[in-house]
Amino acid sequence: MEKRKDISRRNFLKIFGSGIVTTGVMLYGCSSPKENSKDKSEENNTNLGDVPTDKMTYRINPTTKDKVSILGYGCMRWPAKENAKDDENPIDQEEVNKLVDYALAHGVNYFDTAPVYMRGYSEKSTGIALKRHPRDKYYIATKMSNFSDPSFENSVKLYKQSFKELQVDYIDYYLLHAIGGGSDCIQTLHDRFIDNGLINYLLKEREAGRIRNLGFSFHGDVKAFDYLLAMDVKWDFVQIQLNYLDWIKPLGANIDAKYLYSELRKKNIPAVIMEPLLGGRLATLNEHIVKSLKEKRPEDSNAAWAFRFAGSPEGVLTVLSGMTFMEHLQDNIRTYSPLEPVSDEEKELLNKTAIELLQYPLVSCTNCEYCMPCPYGLNIPGIFKHYNKCVNEGNVSESAKDENYAKARRAFLIGYDRSVPKLRQASHCIGCNKCVSLCPQKIDIPEELHRIDEYVEKIKQNKL
Repeated sequence: MEKRKDISRRNFLKIFGSGIVTTGVMLYGCSSPKENSKDKSEENNTNLGDVPTDKMTYRINPTTKDKVSILGYGCMRWPAKENAKDDENPIDQEEVNKLVDYALAHGVNYFDTAPVYMRGYSEKSTGIALKRHPRDKYYIATKMSNFSDPSFENSVKLYKQSFKELQVDYIDYYLLHAIGGGSDCIQTLHDRFIDNGLINYLLKEREAGRIRNLGFSFHGDVKAFDYLLAMDVKWDFVQIQLNYLDWIKPLGANIDAKYLYSELRKKNIPAVIMEPLLGGRLATLNEHIVKSLKEKRPEDSNAAWAFRFAGSPEGVLTVLSGMTFMEHLQDNIRTYSPLEPVSDEEKELLNKTAIELLQYPLVSCTNCEYCMPCPYGLNIPGIFKHYNKCVNEGNVSESAKDENYAKARRAFLIGYDRSVPKLRQASHCIGCNKCVSLCPQKIDIPEELHRIDEYVEKIKQNKL
């Protein structure tokens, strides 16, 4: 299939103006190509018998009465082929088919994609995998990603293209994609969906049955969230970011998950949850931070705690996870088969964990890659990922007098060069600030890159 220019990754992004690491699963979507090999997949299959097939927790959509699995499949990080060229489909369809088959067999029935995911090929790949199953066994969610050209004609073209790619004649859950972006979020909202007549068109499509549920995904300025909820439109669902760190709204944080959730509850609007792991940050934590969690539930992974928290609130319809590998899928199915809601005591433990986590100098990056591509070639998410990993592992020193300074210094510098090529490291940031308006987490990216680069230079010269 020819790559469509109107939904290129670059155009997608323009709209946004001391201890051992304990993990039950790897950083979701961040593993090496080697771990995506067929041998790895076959190795994981030896544990399939331990995963329940008939205990998945479901929630009922109050509008359509859909029985939706609490675990939803995010299709933004499908397994990729090794060495795929920039102008070709990067998705390993055989592996996608295996994951989809396994998910359906174990009770997962909600699949979330978008025209812009996986270089524009996610919808097509998801459609191929799901078409092999009866249409009434799954729900498809996709989005209006009209970032580069919000004209009515182009938007309708994108909408109709989704039906073709997914090989369906109706879409179960359709979203206005990434509400809250742009330097003026309200004007951007009007440009993309209101002034061009698109919302009225989509409402008519819902009346006709080609859209069964209409909603939006929120990523940025809360003014846009409030604006849409105040409109005279019945929203069937809304997709928000929710996890136990964003729930307490750290000082200066962009996301107030408790506010978003409570506003939806007031209107009885089901919530679809994204970023339950904050881009994997809550799956890989310092052993000291999660000590109380491990003492409470020794067998649970860090990810399981985060998914239990995200799925527990009443009104949550499904929790999305970008499960690239079989072990991710298996762990999450176990967590939700059935879901054991977090108790008040466990909520307090997670609250303390979140507060302690805030004491670490982590960058609040979720690896969404909205800041990419950098015009100067920096691998921004890769830099932040390595830095956060070293913080969690206790390999970011405060002083050269620290007991483990030599070991930490070596681990940081060698790992940095291995994970991020030198020409793509933080030292090459010129502070153009083009990435700042793109970040849904409102990270001052140049400032953080400068901070990391300054640290690197100090430990290189042993001047910390």
